Amino acid sequence: MIKYSLSCLMVLFLSFNAQAQKNKKEADGPAQRKYLLQAMLKIADPVLEALSKNELKKAMSVEAAPGKEADRRTVTYLEAFGRLLGGMAPWLELGADDTEEGQIRQKYILLARNCIKNATDPASPDFMNFTKGGQPVVDAAFFAHALLRAPQQLWEPLDAATKANVINALKSTRVITPYYSNWLLFSAMVETAIYKFDSGADFMRIDYAVKSHQNWYLGDGAYGDGPDFHWDYYNSFVIQPMLLDITRIALKNPKLYQQFQSRASRYAEIQERLISPEGTYPPIGRSLTYRFGAFQLLAQVALQKNLPQNISPEQVRCALYAVIKKQIEAPHTFDDGGWLTIGMYGHQPGLGEVYISTGSLYLCAQAFLVLGLSADDAFWTKPNAAWTQKKLWQGLAVPIDHALPN
Repeated sequence: MIKYSLSCLMVLFLSFNAQAQKNKKEADGPAQRKYLLQAMLKIADPVLEALSKNELKKAMSVEAAPGKEADRRTVTYLEAFGRLLGGMAPWLELGADDTEEGQIRQKYILLARNCIKNATDPASPDFMNFTKGGQPVVDAAFFAHALLRAPQQLWEPLDAATKANVINALKSTRVITPYYSNWLLFSAMVETAIYKFDSGADFMRIDYAVKSHQNWYLGDGAYGDGPDFHWDYYNSFVIQPMLLDITRIALKNPKLYQQFQSRASRYAEIQERLISPEGTYPPIGRSLTYRFGAFQLLAQVALQKNLPQNISPEQVRCALYAVIKKQIEAPHTFDDGGWLTIGMYGHQPGLGEVYISTGSLYLCAQAFLVLGLSADDAFWTKPNAAWTQKKLWQGLAVPIDHALPN
C-alpha cells in the first residue's frame, strides 16, 4: 500500500487545482457582453421599475452619512435616475430588433420613456427636484447627457407634453449657480441639451465652461478640477466625457474637438494601465463609491472608437469586464431590496462623503457605455486579449509609455 505524507498530498492537491483553474474556460466576448448586460439590468431594475410606477420615492431605500439622510432625500432620486440613464443610453439607442437582446432592449426603452414622463411631470408623485439646493444641476446634467446619447429612443418618441416638461425642468436649473470647478460643465451640459432639443440655449454658460477647462488643462491628458489639481477620477466621472459631447454637439468646432479627443485618448490610455491583472485599481481621491464609474472615459473613448493605436478594443473589453465583475460580485454590494450600497468593494459606508447617498452610487452605470457598441462589433467579437498590466506581470512585451506632447 502506497502511503503519502500530508505535504505530498498538499502538493498534489495544489497541482490539480492549478490545472483545473487553467483548464477553466474564460468567458469570451459574447459571454462578457451578456454578463455586463445582466449586471447593468440588475443595477437598473429597482430604479426603473419603481419610477415607471411613480413609486420611486416610496420604494427606494436611502443610505447616507449619519445625520444627512433627510437632506439627501431631497436630491437622491434624480441622482439615481439621471446617472443610471446616462450609462444605459447608448445601449438603448441601438433600438429594438428581433434578437433576444433586442427584445429585452425594447422593454427597457419603454420603461425609460415612462420614467422620463414621471420624473418631469409636476403633477407626478415622483416629480423630481430640479431647483432646490445646488445638487440638482449636477444630475439634471447627467439626465441631459442621457438624452443626448440616445435622442432617437429617449427624446424623439416622447409626447409633446413630456417634451415640454423635460425642457421646463432643464431650464429651471438655471436658478443654480455652479461652483468654479467641474460643476461649470453641468450647466453647460444642460444648455447643450436645450440647444439640441429646443431653443434659447444660454451659450455663455457653454463657452465659459469650455474655456475655463481649456485654461485648467495641466498636460498629458489631464485637467484640473477648477484651478487646482486633485488626485481623483473626476477627469473620468465628469470632465472629459462632458467636454467631448458639449463640444461636439453645441460648439461644432472640429479643431477644438480634435484637441479634446486627443487628450481623452491619452487619459483613456492611462486608465487602461491602472487596471491590475486582478481587475483592481488604485483607490485614490474622493467619490470612490461610484465604483467602476471611474472608467466612464475609457468606456466612452472605446464607444467612440478613439482608443490609442497601441490599445486594442478587445483588451479594453477584458479589462472593463474584470473590473466590473470584481466589484459587482463583492458581498453586500446590494441591499436586500436590490439597491446599491455605499462602498467601493461591497458595503463600506465609511467611504461615503457627506454628499453621497444611494442615488449617487448609480454613476457606476457610466462604465456600461460600451454596450452601445452592437453585438457584432469587433469590440465584442475579437478573441480575448490581456490588458497592459496583465501582460506586464506575465513578463510579456508591453509598449513604452510616453506623455502626450503639449
